[in-house]
This record gives sequence, C-alpha cells and structure tokens, in this order.
Amino acid sequence: MTVTGAMEVDSSSILAIGRQAIATEAEALWSLCDVDDAFVEAVKLIHDARGRLLVLGAGQSANIGPKLATTFSATGTPSCYLNALEALHGGIGVMVPGDVILMLSRTGEAQGCGAIVRWAQMLGVPIIAITANQDSLLARSADVHLLLPAQPEICPFGRTPTTSVTMMLVLGDAIAITLLRLKNITATDLHRRIPGASHGLDLLAVDEFMHRDDALPLARADASLDAVLDLMNEKGFGVVGLVNDTKRLLGVITDGDVRRNATKLASLRPEEIMTKRPRTLVSGALARDALGTMSQSRITSLFVLADMIGGQVIGLVHIHDVLRHGVA
Repeated sequence: MTVTGAMEVDSSSILAIGRQAIATEAEALWSLCDVDDAFVEAVKLIHDARGRLLVLGAGQSANIGPKLATTFSATGTPSCYLNALEALHGGIGVMVPGDVILMLSRTGEAQGCGAIVRWAQMLGVPIIAITANQDSLLARSADVHLLLPAQPEICPFGRTPTTSVTMMLVLGDAIAITLLRLKNITATDLHRRIPGASHGLDLLAVDEFMHRDDALPLARADASLDAVLDLMNEKGFGVVGLVNDTKRLLGVITDGDVRRNATKLASLRPEEIMTKRPRTLVSGALARDALGTMSQSRITSLFVLADMIGGQVIGLVHIHDVLRHGVA
C-alpha cells in the first residue's frame, strides 16, 4: 500500500536525511560550549549540597532523567530521579531540606512545574532548571536557569523534542563530570559505584586486592638460597623478592630462575640468580595495567611499590587475582 505524500525510498535520500539530522544536532551541541556563569552556579549548588540531587523530568524531557540521575550517582553525586507527574501524586515527599533539584523541561511550563516549585520553595530547596524558554514559569522561579541555545529540532515540523533533549542530556553529563573532577573521584571510587560493569579492570586499582604484609614473599638480600627456596614454597607465588632493611626491592627470584640453575644451586648465592631490574607496579596502578605488563613480559606476579623513588615493597599481585576481578 502506498502512503499519500510519502517520499520515495532510496539509499541517497536515506543517507541525506540521516546525515542532515546528525549535523543539525552536532551543531547544537557545539553551541553548548558557550556555557556561562549559570553553569558555574549550578555546579557549586550541587557540590555544596548537604543532601541529594533530585532530577525531575517533565514531558519528553523525563526520558533522560533516569539516565542523568544514574550518571550523577555513579560519578560521586548521590542522586535519584522523579517524574514530574508522579511527584504530584506523592513522590514529591522524597524532597527534604538540604536537597537540590535539577528540573528538566523544554517549555518550562509542563504540568506539575508550579506545584513542585512551590513545594521546593517552602522547604528551602534550590532549583536548577534546564529549559529552552527563558520566560517560562520554571525559568523565572529557578535559583539557577540554564537556558538551552536556540537551535532547531530535527523534527521537520519543529514539534517533536529532539535536539533540545539531546542538549539537556549533554549539559547534564557536563555537570556530572565537572563535579567528579572537583571531588577528586578516583578510578577505584568509580569501580566501587559500578562494580558490575564490564570495564572493571579499567577502574580497579591493584591496591584493592593485592597481597600484603605477612603474605608477601620477601627475603633479605643476604639470606641463604635454601631460605629463599623455602619461602618460595611456603608463599606459593612462584617468586621471592629480595629486599634491604627498608624493604627496598633489590631484585626477584622466580621458580623459572631456580629451574634454569638447578644443576649448580648448591654453589650459588641468591643475588647471583636474581633479576636485578624486575618489572614492578606502583601503588594506584590499574588492574588492566597489571594484566598488560604480566602478559607482555610472560610473568605471573608483580611486586607493588609505594613509589618509584623509595622502591619500598607494599604488595604483590598475581595474574589469578587480576582475572578474578574482571574479564580480560
């Protein structure tokens, strides 16, 4: 059946329409780079809040609210999402003094905006509004108003929220990442907030799972080879680190070194078969880096140093430990 007025479908038309839509939204996103003092005020309000960030969405802007709330929470800003219509039927009760509201509404006049504003004002909860309408009720009532640049929707009739919603999403992400940087959130902090993510090795520091203290296979450099071999068997890592009085790593002996020198062990001292410049990690190294170093060097263990200057051993990571914490 042919639909009256429908465009003839061909590859060139499809590509042209799609590329134009993407180009229009891309241009709109570039215009967001001109954020001003309102952006600074919004970040400071959220950063200094004693309570949570409540992300409220109205109309089609509500569709990105849950995503933004999750992003804020995952990056160090406790947040929850509330649909503006649901707020009118009891959900507004989650709001308490100390919270901050991030309200998303393209028109700024969506149903429920007025009631939410009045409740927030009664509790002394500041409102950050993102709208495309400077003269709207929400814009006039907000403590901070982030006005979206005047950019056309990619809908040919200009009615379906498309470009405006994309800009809201990117602006929210920018606020979240700015807060992450200001709060000095580390990769390990991020991993703790999203432990089920497949990129766990990219976020997990070796300090979180490395072997420490009495579990470390460390021997003094002047120890006998017999004592070193006994320690290697006792600890079970297939490696022993030779250290001085301050636990500075001087070298390592692996079970491979032992096998290669098996016929003359009785006449050798530990320092004669140790590797003097072994591969190591520094505190704070990521699990992904540990796995890459071990794979590249074809080794199964790495000692972790407090820093590269002092060279003091504080831990050991085995390849099995890394693989248990994520998919390579």
